[in-house]
Amino acid sequence: MGEISTIDLDLAKSVFQVHGVDEIGEVVVRRQLRRGQLKPFFEQLSPCLVGMEACPSAHYWARALSALGHAVRIMPAHYVKAYVKRGKNDAADAGSICEAVERPSMRFVAAKSAEQQAVMVLHRTRSLLVRQRTMLVNALRGHLAEFGITAAVGRQGVSALLSVLQDPQEERLPALARSCLLGLARSLENLQGELDQLERRLQARHRSDPDSRRLESIPGLGPVASTALRASIGDGS
Repeated sequence: MGEISTIDLDLAKSVFQVHGVDEIGEVVVRRQLRRGQLKPFFEQLSPCLVGMEACPSAHYWARALSALGHAVRIMPAHYVKAYVKRGKNDAADAGSICEAVERPSMRFVAAKSAEQQAVMVLHRTRSLLVRQRTMLVNALRGHLAEFGITAAVGRQGVSALLSVLQDPQEERLPALARSCLLGLARSLENLQGELDQLERRLQARHRSDPDSRRLESIPGLGPVASTALRASIGDGS
């Protein structure tokens, strides 16, 4: 039995499946490792080719294993699926990755840096808060409309609704409803403050990144799309 040349790593939250073969394709190791065992396992191995499917933690493990001297290749999950010969499970996935990673026609995903992933966290957090803001605004509009209080669409309309809500002389709104909706209004105000901070961070990131500024020169791309594209493509070369 030869030395491990290729390892297929099926990633998980806690228990990882490792499938290693030698240069002629004979299975050398097939075992499960818990998260705390994974790095020590790879630390004792000679540099080898490591294949894994693209998933939320793949870029972290690609950086960690590359730092140990291994050549890491990340593959789109739907490309690996064609090599699964049996039912879907971690062991079968690991074996299929081992076969797929050595195919000349296989396409790989460039590993993202921690900085790029941080920018993507910024964008996803912003997207989540925008959705939450929309939910709060729609809730305020809907509840106030039940009492005959409406306003035009857009920010000015929301401001008008908040003015009515905060007016103690407004007789159309019962006290119980007002107290509940004021809580939503406070949540909306806090949410907008968080969004304003994220927008400033995004703009600062855009100004400090020459590649992002260059992407902005493409018609239709602004700072938001440019920074997201720059962070999502991995190694731009």
